[in-house]
Amino acid sequence: MIRIVSDSTCDLSKEITDKYGIIIVPLYVRLGNEEKKDGIDITPEEIYKWSDKTGETPKTAAPSVSDYMSVFGENKDDEYIVFTISSSMSASNNNCRLAAEELEIEDRVKIIDSANLSTGIGLLVMEAVDLVNEGKNLSDIAEYIEEIKGRVRASFIIETLTFLHRGGRCSGIAALLGNTLKLHPKIVVEGGAMKPTKKYRGSADKCIMNYVKDMENELMKAKKDRVFITHSGCDREKVEEVRSFLEKLGIFLDIVETRAGSVVSSHCGPGTMGVLFISEP
Repeated sequence: MIRIVSDSTCDLSKEITDKYGIIIVPLYVRLGNEEKKDGIDITPEEIYKWSDKTGETPKTAAPSVSDYMSVFGENKDDEYIVFTISSSMSASNNNCRLAAEELEIEDRVKIIDSANLSTGIGLLVMEAVDLVNEGKNLSDIAEYIEEIKGRVRASFIIETLTFLHRGGRCSGIAALLGNTLKLHPKIVVEGGAMKPTKKYRGSADKCIMNYVKDMENELMKAKKDRVFITHSGCDREKVEEVRSFLEKLGIFLDIVETRAGSVVSSHCGPGTMGVLFISEP
């Protein structure tokens, strides 16, 4: 049996992971001296509250080698395809590799460095789900995922620069000016790293729709299976407006909404919105 595993940064909902039997290995979130498991005993809302109180950004840590060994040890005859956050952002991928080596099961474990985060990973996980259901073998699935992972289009628009500043990704002056001038940067994941690109100006709601509309040409060339709307706590009305826009394009068979987990939420803050998809070759 092929089991699909991902670290918790894939930001797939419990409903999805339960439905498809996806095994989630949580990262750790450190709030000062407290250590919590992402998606298990910490929520983004608790992170926002702690960050506002302390003026700090939580630290995150990868699942340990023993965490991965525990997953692999439960089903010793199974094969695994494992997805991790970009290796340039976390030790999750390396710790998974070390676990497979320690158990001497490298022949039964394929580890995918997603070179991505959030549902940029989730898109690849769901592709693997489709292939397992089609009866593909482990090697063919891993080969296909490696071929398409460069076509994942992952981006977000940020409501406030405060959390980027707390995490050291934006200077205090830039954050102050950006918030005062109502600047909302678009963050794109490229080459396994987050990079600011275009800056939108105006109300957060207006900028979110401008961000989505600016992607229309790319969206029209997207793989039709699914698109993710991923956010860190946006108003329901705004989420539905984005969904309506995507529905009117008439491209996607499935429009999936998910909440960003602790990693994206702690660095980008509340009100962050992303539309993520895979482009056609």
